[in-house]
Amino acid sequence: MVKSLETPEPQMLKPGIKAPVQETLLTPRFYTTDFAAMEKLDISANETELLAIVEELRADYNRHHFVRDDEFKQCWDGIQGETRRSFIDFLERSCTSEFSGFLLFKELSRRLKEKNPILAEAFQLMARDEARHAGFLNKSMADFNLSLDLSYLTKNRTYTFFPPEWIIYTVYLSEKIGYWRYILMYRHLQKNPQYQFYPLFRKFESWCQDENRHGDFFKALLRSQPKLWQNWKARLWVRFFLLTVFVTHTITVFERASFYQSIGIHPRKYNQQVIRETNNTAARAFPLILDTNHPEFFWRLEQCFENNQKLAEINKSDRSKFVKFWLKVPAIAAIIWHMLRIYLVKPINAELTRETVL
Repeated sequence: MVKSLETPEPQMLKPGIKAPVQETLLTPRFYTTDFAAMEKLDISANETELLAIVEELRADYNRHHFVRDDEFKQCWDGIQGETRRSFIDFLERSCTSEFSGFLLFKELSRRLKEKNPILAEAFQLMARDEARHAGFLNKSMADFNLSLDLSYLTKNRTYTFFPPEWIIYTVYLSEKIGYWRYILMYRHLQKNPQYQFYPLFRKFESWCQDENRHGDFFKALLRSQPKLWQNWKARLWVRFFLLTVFVTHTITVFERASFYQSIGIHPRKYNQQVIRETNNTAARAFPLILDTNHPEFFWRLEQCFENNQKLAEINKSDRSKFVKFWLKVPAIAAIIWHMLRIYLVKPINAELTRETVL
């Protein structure tokens, strides 16, 4: 059984407003990019597919889906203890992630409107979806007498600069892994309704279709840029981003094992299935994927989690910063070592198998 740290009690910014979780490498990031470079992207090589996806986004299949029906109109004080704390943590991180996507897409839409109208419209439509998701999640938090001040997040969160190439890789993987996280959770709860303790879970099937469409858009955008998949540098970067996303996912799932256990999901099995499905899906966009069947693959991912737990314990200690630094070195080195060993495993050539990928 995976053992995670107990979820701390929510800290308040002011009455009813939750203080954002402390920013770490694992918390959802807010991104900015080189907007001038984005507006100059030549999408002509894959414009037909991009236009087809924009047409799907215009259809707005979920415009009537995110409605707080009668199921939500009740008191939720019966959900207490670690289940309540871990669920609030899940809602906050999900809300922050969706809101981060909204801010990035909205700014891209605004900046690209004059020079690249197709991309601008796509980003505007995706920003609509992300805002809808974030708002719905924030209202769910309000059922537990908490909410996030999204304007406060906008002004006070650190923004990470990624060049356009990294944005495309990162957001593609984020949307696709998000799809698999939501759909697998939804399917599990459909089969095991006794664990469905809050009606938000019933929204996940249509919700994750938004994630899937967004991922399809970034896949089409990526394939319109040969430099992102047709040379040796791209192959190295693809391996890196797949690896970092899978390491991050493993750590976050295992850290929040109590949440998954509260809805009857085995964290290890869930983590492995999400990663395998995301890796296989990535073969539609990337020139290569990782070998998740390698006997050491998931073991080394879990070693990254174990060493990250050691770092968390050191951070919580009362030792001086100097002592903490030297105590952390072996764990940091171990994480880097395990990631390097996974990175160096021979990848699978997705270009050779593309026609067989479902």
